[in-house]
Amino acid sequence: MSIARSLNKGGGAPSLLQRGLDLLLQSQSLRRLSSSARNDGSDLKKPCGFLGSWTPPSDPRVAQANLERLRRAYGKQVKQLRKEYAYEVEMLRVEKQRKDDARREAVRIASEERKKAKAAAAQTRAAERQAFLEEFRQTLMKERAEKLEYWREKEKLNQEKKAEKRELLRKQSSIWVSDHNLESRILEAIVDTTPL
Repeated sequence: MSIARSLNKGGGAPSLLQRGLDLLLQSQSLRRLSSSARNDGSDLKKPCGFLGSWTPPSDPRVAQANLERLRRAYGKQVKQLRKEYAYEVEMLRVEKQRKDDARREAVRIASEERKKAKAAAAQTRAAERQAFLEEFRQTLMKERAEKLEYWREKEKLNQEKKAEKRELLRKQSSIWVSDHNLESRILEAIVDTTPL
């Protein structure tokens, strides 16, 4: 740019050489910018048509009117670009919000499914535990009934043995001697050595 300015010190309309240098410098700076800028997938617009479009006329009034017209056109374009940018930003925000909502919904559904699976597993475990407890209770009742039956049989046998012993004792005691005959019987036993 300094070379182009030094060539234009004389004033007046820019020469062909100056325009060529300007274009060369612009293309080099654009190349440097485009190579250094990372490609983020943005849709880049064409360079602004206002760049390099100004040719100063000889009449200052015409120059002022042209400059004002260029400023208005540039302002309209900037306003339009800002609207487009705001629209794109809003669309990106809406898209991000939609993705976030979809992700949250997916997380919520997965969480509900996990909770349902956990509840079903807990219900299955509870049913299995209940069945095991019922089977255990039935087994205990059966064992208790068997023990009770065994105890009753044993008691019955004991009662029968006691009854047999009593009967045997009663039979043996029938040959016993009463108290008033006891002395005479003892005397007979001493005198008579026969077994009772």
